[in-house]
Amino acid sequence: MSEPSPPPSRDVSLLQLLPNILTITAICAGLSAIRFGVQGNYVLAVQLIVAACVLDGVDGHLARLLKSDSKIGAELDSLADFVNFGVAPPLVLYFWALQDLRSAAWLAVLFYAICCVLRLARFNVASREPPSSEAQVPPGYFTGIPSPAGALLVLLPLSISFAFANGPLLPDLVICLHMVVIGLLMISRVPTWSIKALRIRRAQAPYVTLCAVLLAAALLTFAWITLVILCLAYIAMVVWTLIAAAPRFSRKDS
Repeated sequence: MSEPSPPPSRDVSLLQLLPNILTITAICAGLSAIRFGVQGNYVLAVQLIVAACVLDGVDGHLARLLKSDSKIGAELDSLADFVNFGVAPPLVLYFWALQDLRSAAWLAVLFYAICCVLRLARFNVASREPPSSEAQVPPGYFTGIPSPAGALLVLLPLSISFAFANGPLLPDLVICLHMVVIGLLMISRVPTWSIKALRIRRAQAPYVTLCAVLLAAALLTFAWITLVILCLAYIAMVVWTLIAAAPRFSRKDS
């Protein structure tokens, strides 16, 4: 009679913990952005939010690469997204230019944060369900704009002001309206292209790497102008995607 096999080891390497460490680091960046926003250091606050966006794009891919993705990692990632992209950006905007409006501005902050958490909840539910042939958006698209993109877009008035002036260039009510519009776009059914669906040929990899390095250098050297250009390019991409995806919806409905 053969001896029973020993139970599988529950030990994990430190390398496998790296994705969760990056996620927690992103949470620290988002919370620190709020702190520096309160203190009036808006440049560092926005830089920390951008850093959280970068970490958010890295931790999930790294977890799948290391085969260390887990349920707790998924929950941490969702909580980090809400703190970093649903709470920190509107609070930084509020401390920067909206405190004179008080209640009205705070309602806009709450509206944006609630839209973000609803968008994340919808994404979590959809990611746990099997793909359906009746999906409301084509494969390779998000439903509504993702929360990291929403965070950068909602900070666009601040980025424009720091790129071209030393103070707010837009009226407070316009900034509040902008915050509400971005919140609505996050919970909308607008199809937005996912960079995860991008596939490049191996021969093009060096050029893509070079572009990524140049983009990082531009963010470090001309941070505000680069953020403005990225946001405007993303808005143009959303409009183009909506126009390109419209025929697919019409064929599905017919």
